[in-house]
Amino acid sequence: MNFTKTTEQSSKYEHLEKMSVQELLSNINQEDKTVPLAVEKAIPQIETLVTEIVTKMKLGGRLFYIGAGTSGRLGIVDASECPPTFGVPFDLVNGIIAGGDKAIRRAVENAEDNATQAWKDLEEHTINENDVVIGIAASGTTPYVIGGLEVCNEKNISTGCITCNVGSPLAVTAKFPIEVVVGPEFVTGSSRMKAGTAQKLVLNMISTTAMIQLGKVKGNRMVDMQLSNNKLVDRGVKMIMSEIPVSYEKASSLLKEYGSVRKAVDGYETK
Repeated sequence: MNFTKTTEQSSKYEHLEKMSVQELLSNINQEDKTVPLAVEKAIPQIETLVTEIVTKMKLGGRLFYIGAGTSGRLGIVDASECPPTFGVPFDLVNGIIAGGDKAIRRAVENAEDNATQAWKDLEEHTINENDVVIGIAASGTTPYVIGGLEVCNEKNISTGCITCNVGSPLAVTAKFPIEVVVGPEFVTGSSRMKAGTAQKLVLNMISTTAMIQLGKVKGNRMVDMQLSNNKLVDRGVKMIMSEIPVSYEKASSLLKEYGSVRKAVDGYETK
């Protein structure tokens, strides 16, 4: 297959080592400004995938991200934030990285080149037809990710992808591809930069929209969030105060009694 890897094309900037700190920062920022516009163009693709995710989750399905390197780490970040933000089970959204959890901190040699390992990793989670698997790869050529989606397709498991090159093998493999074309990086080939930012923005959109569609947000508030520190407890108390006419002390006691903002408000209103 012939396609152009715009993520690997030469930077528009030359002689970076001769730039001042201010010039470097300004030029990186200039490039970063283009990323949301590239994401905007992909909204129809994102909508199609999110609709599929919501449909599957309502059937009891789960969401899996698979990736290598930066892409794998970004999937893990998004997955790990869903339980505390939306109060969902820890295994509803899952991030899997080539090379296993040790690869989160340190690159594992050749892990991304293993085309059969992703399916083995997914099988450990007893993956089934109600689940959705999203492959994340800026290049769109990572064997670990493509191999995983290929088997999922054979098993009738819904597949999506987030990539930053048009017409890549990954986009062709995924049933619901998302292609966010950010162009050459400031440092040639450093796809942790614009491509990584684009992937993070898309992941935010996917998980947040899906959770709202599943009823995990009320108004604009995280009413099911986990109360895991003092800051979040204080936020929860203030949410309760904004919903029902009670003092800070009363809201605090309700929160302790019911354990969540949603349950506290519902419990007070039904009394």
